[in-house]
Amino acid sequence: MKTKIEKIAADLFLIPLNLPAAGYNEFISVWLYRGQITCLIDVGPSKTAPYLLRALDELKINRLDYVLLTHIHLDHAGAIGEIADAFPQTPIICHQAARPHLIEPSRLWAGTKKVLGSMALSYGPIKPVAGKRLYDAKDFKVETVIPLITPGHAVHHVSYQTDRYLFAGEAAGVYVALPQNRFYLRPATPPRFFLNIALQSMDSLIACQPHTICYAHFGINKDAPTMLKLHRNQLLLWEKLIEDEIQHGDPRDPISSCIQRLLKEDPLMAVFDQLPPGVQERETYFLRNSISGFIGYLESKRVNGQSARNQSF
Repeated sequence: MKTKIEKIAADLFLIPLNLPAAGYNEFISVWLYRGQITCLIDVGPSKTAPYLLRALDELKINRLDYVLLTHIHLDHAGAIGEIADAFPQTPIICHQAARPHLIEPSRLWAGTKKVLGSMALSYGPIKPVAGKRLYDAKDFKVETVIPLITPGHAVHHVSYQTDRYLFAGEAAGVYVALPQNRFYLRPATPPRFFLNIALQSMDSLIACQPHTICYAHFGINKDAPTMLKLHRNQLLLWEKLIEDEIQHGDPRDPISSCIQRLLKEDPLMAVFDQLPPGVQERETYFLRNSISGFIGYLESKRVNGQSARNQSF
């Protein structure tokens, strides 16, 4: 498989890492930033490491100043062992909470197989990385790239901002561009999800006033402030609709009931039926995962609220 590199600007390249499954073309990506420093943002799954290395060779990248990991889910960080071997002098920047799982990834791999099943096998296992290669993102001090700690999609999520670009990982959802300036946007809110934390991260990103947003899934939008605000409002809409559907919808299959309600009433998902069939199948799978995160959050909020009321008597 040949990886099609897209040159976005003189200093920015999008490297798609396609998997041999319907709907997984132009879904997983790596960003190469070549400004005053040269950085790779995420590395993709281990199964696609050969394609990434071939793309870097095609771009004549024989040195990376940094590898910046947005988080350590295997579609973002699974190839870190192979990339670390190929660039043995390159520091790897990640959230401090991610560090132990990169040094000893057996629990991460086992958990991924439990949650994703056969999809985990499509990603491939993650190889360990020496602790001396890993640096805490909050201590990352480079004038041209600013780390932004943005938990929500994962507790170990970090976004990165340059003068022009915001590399948002999955903090701002999953994006699919369509013709005529249309797009699809879905929250990436797997269990365990905490809405208040995700909203705080969105507020932090909005406050940075970024210019262009670079999504891990997938592509670019040159109106980052609008996209971030749209996604923040989308999270609040999901809370309202899912909570109402859990109370009044079909109790036999609440997730399917929520999917139908969201596809009908979330304007950012109105183009779902215009997505290719394989992408619809992929998105239905991840929709169930994202809705499960919201349902868990709402249940936790209800239980904690009930506990607080009981303690007041």
